Amino acid sequence: MHPFSQIAMSITLPAQAALAFLPFVIPVCLWVAWSDMARMKIPNKAVLALVGVYLVVGPVALPVELWVQGWLHLAVVLAVGFVLNMLGALGAGDAKFAAAAAPFVAFADAGVLLFLLAATLLAALATHRLARAIPALRESTSHWESWRSPKFPMGLALAPALLFYLILAAI
Repeated sequence: MHPFSQIAMSITLPAQAALAFLPFVIPVCLWVAWSDMARMKIPNKAVLALVGVYLVVGPVALPVELWVQGWLHLAVVLAVGFVLNMLGALGAGDAKFAAAAAPFVAFADAGVLLFLLAATLLAALATHRLARAIPALRESTSHWESWRSPKFPMGLALAPALLFYLILAAI
C-alpha cells in the first residue's frame, strides 16, 4: 500500500466535508502562497475569506459538534501563533493563516497535518530556493520580495499543507 494511501485512510475528517470545502479553499490558498512570495505578507482579506468559508460551508458540511469544535481549534492556534509571533518565530500573517486553517482540521488529524506541513515546508523551501537561483524566473518576477528577503514565505508551505490535507481527506 502506498504511504499516502495509508495517510488518507487515517484521516478522520469526513470526505464529503473536504469535498465541500475544497472549491472555496483552493483559491484562497493560491492567493496566500502567491501573495507571500510576492509581498512577504499574507493579506488579512485572505485570512478572513478562509474563516468565511468555514463559517458558511462548515455548518452544511460538518456535524454541528465538529463545526463548533473547529472554532476552538481556531482560538487555540491563534493563541499559540500570537506567542510564536511575539517570540519572533513566526510572522503575524502566518499565525493568522494557521489559525484560520485550523478549523478545517479534525483534532484527531493533527499529527497527519504536522507531517504534511513538514513535507510541504521542505518541498517549498527547496523549490523557492531553486526558483530564486534561476535568472530568467527571477527576472520575470523581479518585484517579488521573497527573492531578496532572508526570511522564507511560510504561506508557500502553510497553504499547500491545508490543501493536501483536504485532498487526502476527500479521497
